[in-house]
Amino acid sequence: MDLVEQARQLAPDVKKGYPALYILRLASGALYVGSTLNLPQRMADHVAGIACKTTHDDRPQALPLVEPHPTYSAAREREAQIKHWSRAKKEALAGDDMESLRRLSKSRE
Repeated sequence: MDLVEQARQLAPDVKKGYPALYILRLASGALYVGSTLNLPQRMADHVAGIACKTTHDDRPQALPLVEPHPTYSAAREREAQIKHWSRAKKEALAGDDMESLRRLSKSRE
């Protein structure tokens, strides 16, 4: 399944005009954190390599997390928060491993 279809299935309510935070797993294994108002279009842009330099150079492979938000501002704030996290915390969030995420949050890793 391609990322655009995956985006539609993961967040059927996240359509054009509905803000969301997302995490992409890239070909290198790295995680990319972003936010958008149009998730399917943003995924299409990432797949086409026109969304940003990061996903142009290191192609997206999976969409492990989508979080709908009430406002684009809220999605951007969450994006900024997660971008400051360690890779381990991002991996725990992307993997829906809340126990590890809580442990990592307490240890400040």
